[in-house]
Amino acid sequence: MAKGSVLPYLDIPFQHGSPRILKRMRRPAAAEDTLRRIEAWRAVCPEIALRSTFIVGFPGETETDFEVLLDFLSAARLDRVGCFQYSPVGGAKANDLPDPVPPDVKEARYHRLMQTQLRISRERLRARIGQRMEVLVDEVANGQATARSFADAPDIDGKVYIRYADGLRAGDRCRVLVEEAGDYDVWGRLLDTPASCPTE
Repeated sequence: MAKGSVLPYLDIPFQHGSPRILKRMRRPAAAEDTLRRIEAWRAVCPEIALRSTFIVGFPGETETDFEVLLDFLSAARLDRVGCFQYSPVGGAKANDLPDPVPPDVKEARYHRLMQTQLRISRERLRARIGQRMEVLVDEVANGQATARSFADAPDIDGKVYIRYADGLRAGDRCRVLVEEAGDYDVWGRLLDTPASCPTE
């Protein structure tokens, strides 16, 4: 990834930040090691985009466990995050675990986690303002193009909107200058035509 041979995008199911809950999930539980690994990845490849999914309301999750998860998110500062509320799955051993989390608590924790990640996403995208990025155009309508960068998986992550996109077509690769950032998307202007955009 650092050499440009593979797109610098990793989707890793961290699931939680509390070692106690990770053990109950039967997953690796060394959150500190995970944070050090993330730091090492970014040192080698600063432009790497990291995405993960988390579960709130796993049986036995306490308020303290949830706060540990929020602290992990704040430290990891992932680019993209998804979140699910735990629900029983047929045949899963977790169905037999004690101390189920009430539905209203799961719902509240889901929204708190997503609000925490919203702030992180907004800050990370604002840091892109003034940067140039190569994008792939997905759609052009009414003079504006909808595109995505290497950090935007289709139908999952955010989008890059290109103003004054006359002449662009779906499938074009081009470079844009990021001028504005929202919670999950960015807006920019076209820097070059698809024909002059580097393809290496």
